[in-house]
Amino acid sequence: MFRARFIILFISTLALFSCDRNGVYEANIDTQNDCWNINNTVTFTVPVVDTVSFQNIIVNIRNTTDYPNANLYLFVTTTSPSGATLCDTIEGILADDQGKWLGKGFGYIHDNRIIYKHNIRFPQKGDYKIAIRQAMRTEELKGISSVGVRVEKSILGSKN
Repeated sequence: MFRARFIILFISTLALFSCDRNGVYEANIDTQNDCWNINNTVTFTVPVVDTVSFQNIIVNIRNTTDYPNANLYLFVTTTSPSGATLCDTIEGILADDQGKWLGKGFGYIHDNRIIYKHNIRFPQKGDYKIAIRQAMRTEELKGISSVGVRVEKSILGSKN
């Protein structure tokens, strides 16, 4: 009986993790004590081998209900393998006008995906550096528990 339950649990877990067929890269880094210091730049190294397919770059934000704002401004710097750098400021909306938290989750923690680049092709193969820094003009930004980057194949781009 125990063995049958274990096998069912194992297969169910495996099925859940194998459902993400579009994911190319994903990594998340936890902040210290759910607080993101303005000087703490989070950097990811994204290995790119596909320069043909259209892809999306997404910033993952996990916030707690202690986060004091409805939005979050970020500075995102992308450095290509050749050294070319692109700096952008993006805004993520974490709560609606009534203060209801957006994203997935319930209770204390909520996961949000903020589109950074949609339907793009990487121009060359190699390691791309993506650095993210909070731009909220608050030295210690409370309520942000992790920051991450996801690269996924664009469903829209594959139809073109």
